Amino acid sequence: MDTSIAKSPVKAFFTKKLPSFFNIICCFLKNNFEVASTKFSRIVGACVAAILMFLVIIDYKAFVSQDYKQKWLLMSFCLILPMIIGVFIAFTLKIKNALIRKFGYFVVFFLMPIFIMTMTECLNRVFIYNMTHLGFLGNYFILLLFLFFVFACCGSLRIAILVVNTLFFGLALAHAYIVSFRGTPFIPMDFLSATTAANVGSTYDYTPTDIIVTGSLLFIFITIFAIKLKAPKFKLLTKVLTRSFMGAFFVVIFLIFYFTDVFAKAGIKPDFWNQTRGYHNYGFVYNFVCNTRYLFMSEPSGYNHKEVPDLVHNLIDSSPEKPNTSNSPNIICIMNESLADLSVLGEFETNEDYMPFMRSLTENTVKGNLYVPVIGAGTSNTEFEFLTGHSTAFLPSGSNAYMLYIKNPIATMVSTLENQGYSSLAFHPYIASGWNRPNVYNNMGFNSFKALENILDIALMNEYKNNNSKPDYLQQLIDEQYPDCSNMLIRQYVSDSYDYKLLIEDFENRDKSVPYFAFNVTMQNHGGYTTEASNFTETIHLTSTSKQYPKTNKYLSLVKESDKAFEELITYFKNIKEPTVICMFGDHHPSIEKDFISEIMGVKDLSNLSVEQEQNRYITPFFIWANYDIEEEYIDKLSANYLSSYVLKVAGVQLTDYNKYLLKLSETLPVIDTVGYIDFENNYYRWSTESKYTQLLQEYEKIQYNNIFDYEHSSTDVFYLPGYSGENIAAEIAKKEKENK
Repeated sequence: MDTSIAKSPVKAFFTKKLPSFFNIICCFLKNNFEVASTKFSRIVGACVAAILMFLVIIDYKAFVSQDYKQKWLLMSFCLILPMIIGVFIAFTLKIKNALIRKFGYFVVFFLMPIFIMTMTECLNRVFIYNMTHLGFLGNYFILLLFLFFVFACCGSLRIAILVVNTLFFGLALAHAYIVSFRGTPFIPMDFLSATTAANVGSTYDYTPTDIIVTGSLLFIFITIFAIKLKAPKFKLLTKVLTRSFMGAFFVVIFLIFYFTDVFAKAGIKPDFWNQTRGYHNYGFVYNFVCNTRYLFMSEPSGYNHKEVPDLVHNLIDSSPEKPNTSNSPNIICIMNESLADLSVLGEFETNEDYMPFMRSLTENTVKGNLYVPVIGAGTSNTEFEFLTGHSTAFLPSGSNAYMLYIKNPIATMVSTLENQGYSSLAFHPYIASGWNRPNVYNNMGFNSFKALENILDIALMNEYKNNNSKPDYLQQLIDEQYPDCSNMLIRQYVSDSYDYKLLIEDFENRDKSVPYFAFNVTMQNHGGYTTEASNFTETIHLTSTSKQYPKTNKYLSLVKESDKAFEELITYFKNIKEPTVICMFGDHHPSIEKDFISEIMGVKDLSNLSVEQEQNRYITPFFIWANYDIEEEYIDKLSANYLSSYVLKVAGVQLTDYNKYLLKLSETLPVIDTVGYIDFENNYYRWSTESKYTQLLQEYEKIQYNNIFDYEHSSTDVFYLPGYSGENIAAEIAKKEKENK
């Protein structure tokens, strides 16, 4: 019997068909693909792989110190990736078949946004499988558009990948560090504060974290891939049509996005009221690019400059007119860098009270909770709100008023006091150029501005920055040149105690024929809480948390020093006969460990807080103290835009109609900030929610727009006292410029 006939069909397939199938695959690969290398390329590949792997190993703590479960998987990936990069360098894949080469080119073009997105989202600490569908598609589409644009310009996919990959790696890397330093995302407006960032950048720790190592390796991988990529030959007509289509497509989308509301109405816009949440849910590229649309201020809907006086008077005329007084006490306002009472976030215990004097201050004192517009950074926006009475909530999200909008003379607390005969000093013990302050203070009408350049030889700061930027080295330079100023610094910044000493000296040397006004922005508590310095001893530490938080301990110890310095300042002015009012407030919360904030707030994710919890992160303390009898008061809720008007009211000086308007508005809406607003009945609202206060807020926005942006039609009778206007400030600026020449 012929047994071959009895074989089953399955057995026949595996014995005859399967080898034939593999033969076909092998023949296909052999006929269409070729792997080539040289001795030099293999040596280079091996060396690059070894160097990259070594760099990952020496930075192993960046991975093992993390709390998430996948840290070992991520570290393993980062140890394997250098070997893959080495293989890509060592070997070149050649595609012999022209049709396959063109198809592969097409596939690479449309898959590349996913690779770049993986890199940028790694630096955003979000992995693409965790992204929302809209976030994934949005990031993919934007990256594809950028590839379209560069390809349309140069006709090379290799160049397009190299340009787009490098651009977004740089932006995403900056985002990773900025989130680490200040706790908030990198937005386009941050480019305008680059000078200020450079001034304090040396104080932060740039040791690569796990995500920075991973993101950098992905960047290198994509870069090597692009360099090795070879373009197939296309007909001239195909090239022209392809580049024309891609260029036209990019232009159409660009025009629709920036000059119409089509995308905005479709919901394609940043999470304005919580940028951190937006970057987490929808990705870095999507949010960063979407934010660029809102860099510039547009006129409020229905705005008419002629209606502004009526909008103001309709509110203030509803209450009995109080006669203007003619008191002229000295007024000192201090915005204290990063001063916050962290207990507003939740309960915790320390070895001793970190602000005992401030808590005990009650006599002749008005104090309470101040709601500021920023967290972790953005000092000048709080400063802007305080001095102008305007709210950054009506400015493009993430914008900075000092860098963008104070281009002309503007009515502020300064002009109100100068019109009543006050001298005016702005004082900040750090580099003057930060936040464009020289120009801004000129436009606000300050008589003088003293900065770090007026305190010490600025060459010492340059030498310090150029030689390792260690606080002890700066202290050594100070000791050598200023031996009598032992308490000038805490870490690398001018201490509050020394700051107030200089403020007192200026007060004692003032022109006593006129009342004195000073606005002082301190520097002692600025971020960079990992830096060690022999001139600062930590005295406060946490005693109730699940683990120790070094940044928080250092920060609370700094607050204790601020508390002592403020007590020294108040003690001095208690013995001054001339009536004096001192206002002191914090500009924002510090950038400390997120885990500490999560622990005391009792939450796992800071990007999904309730509106009440989110508002608590914007609370700093404020104090208005006088060395004479004033009515004591505790104000639980007040936003920074109202505070200067409240100071003027307590001091008993004349108020502009705008001051009166703000005080009246605060009775209904005591808090208006970038998170939302809170009414007098303690109801919390987000800006995305319509309410019975919407019209009132729109009116406030129009009034504010008139003062900031509509310079030619500014309602001087509203913002200035009689006989004074922006022309007075402009004349003073011209006089200063003439004197400087």
